[in-house]
Amino acid sequence: MGECPFINVSERNAVPTGVHLANARELLFDATERVLRRGGVAGLTSRGVTAEAGVAKGVMYRHFIDFDAFLAECILDRVAQLGGPASALRDAAGVGTVVDNLADALAAVFSPLGAAIVALVVTRDGLRSRLAEAGAARFPLIAEGCAMVTAYLTAEQALGRVAATADIPTLSHTLIGATHLLYTDRENGPPYAWELRKVVAGVLPDIA
Repeated sequence: MGECPFINVSERNAVPTGVHLANARELLFDATERVLRRGGVAGLTSRGVTAEAGVAKGVMYRHFIDFDAFLAECILDRVAQLGGPASALRDAAGVGTVVDNLADALAAVFSPLGAAIVALVVTRDGLRSRLAEAGAARFPLIAEGCAMVTAYLTAEQALGRVAATADIPTLSHTLIGATHLLYTDRENGPPYAWELRKVVAGVLPDIA
């Protein structure tokens, strides 16, 4: 996820609304990511995002009809970037261990930003409505994570490294749910790698 250098200007000295910003969307998306990483959902406001981006508040509303519409596009943009980890996980089929491959991929899904995105969708009714209007899943990150794990386990099943009798869709949902709980039920940062591997191994005790 690209980082945009912080522009240290006050709101009154920010880029005015009338100035064309070819990269306004990415500028604002990057600022949202930084705000979420730093303060979580509780610290996320439209004013906080525009101040972080160093632009006037009106710039956001030149591109989006409201804050939830902005957040919906921002989330879909960030979730789309899971294509990289998903491709890497598919390519890992047949290499290493199933547990290690899944643990690494799930850590990429539930990064601090990923966990914040899930919490944000849970807490904002208007955001879920905007996501539905965009034709997206109610919880896009969860849906993409399940699709990623399903594709990988299906590939491993074809290679004989996952039991032919394994219920892949159910396993995928269980892995995503268990990992989400592991990441959200903590106050001092993400879990250790061994903790995540323990959860994955617990879900896949006899089929891998």
